[in-house]
Amino acid sequence: MTLGADDRAAITELISLHGHLFDDGELDRLDELFTADVVYDASDFGVGSLEGVAAIRAAALTLGAANPVGHHVTNVVLTEIADGQVRARSKGISIMAGGTCGSVTYDDVISYGDQGWRMSHRKIIARRTPLGGRHAISQPDESGHTG
Repeated sequence: MTLGADDRAAITELISLHGHLFDDGELDRLDELFTADVVYDASDFGVGSLEGVAAIRAAALTLGAANPVGHHVTNVVLTEIADGQVRARSKGISIMAGGTCGSVTYDDVISYGDQGWRMSHRKIIARRTPLGGRHAISQPDESGHTG
């Protein structure tokens, strides 16, 4: 299977739909996003890995008001990894009710099945360090200059 323009558009729309469904509280529609046996790895946020749509829905309800009010996704990059499977990497920005925000990388496996494209695995990676933490970052001194 070659990943064509229609597939790329459908996968990108699927990733975008995630934010709309969560932000609108439409948790009964999560099967439009995920396979029944999805693994949703939120370990970077102390939640661990959730398995299945019901577990994701329950976790969102448990978070209640601690959920972001806005999920925004950008920088979607798709790579075919196997017949009927695509790796999708995207950047996410979450806005909290108090106005704080955070950045994540979504690392997804998107699988094609009877219902079309669905996420079968999602790992949410918190972005807390510039340059991915791979380089020492100089801190500015009192005058604003870095050493």
